Amino acid sequence: MKNYTLHPTAIVDDGAVIGAGSRVWHWVHISGGARIGKACSFGQNVYVGNQVVIGDNVKIQNNVSVYDNVTLEDGVFCGPSMVFTNVYNPRAEVSRKEEYRDTLVKRGATLGANCTIICGTIIGEYAFVGAGAVVNRDVPAFALMLGVPARQAGWMSRFGERLDLPLTGNANTICAHTGERYELRNGVCALA
Repeated sequence: MKNYTLHPTAIVDDGAVIGAGSRVWHWVHISGGARIGKACSFGQNVYVGNQVVIGDNVKIQNNVSVYDNVTLEDGVFCGPSMVFTNVYNPRAEVSRKEEYRDTLVKRGATLGANCTIICGTIIGEYAFVGAGAVVNRDVPAFALMLGVPARQAGWMSRFGERLDLPLTGNANTICAHTGERYELRNGVCALA
């Protein structure tokens, strides 16, 4: 007996594990090897591959394909039509399934609408990738990434607000919404 919501048009292959309270909406396809946590939401036309691990409270908006070798930790947000890859140099006439590269999106990160995450990268905790950005290298925790290719434009709080911190050096600031203190030490941002 399932303990999640499944729309009649959705397909969940045998073997998939989906946590309690998750919602699987119109025309979603979840492959049999997928492992999905509690209270997740899958918008219209989402695909989840076999070798995918998704944590709790993840929100995946419409038209996103989460391909094999992608891991999304708890609280990740995937905006509409954002893109994951799993082969770095694909060719239709060359099979490269043995060359899949792992992608890890850490806790609380936001991946904006229409952004692209090139395989083999790690997106740090609570990082924020702006709409349309193309990420082709690892992203630090709390970093705000914009552009093509994505470049760091600042720092973001856990609440999702831009922090008043320089890109490098040492500094402190407070999130205006939560009062949480953030510390930049040698170019690394963390909760103080």
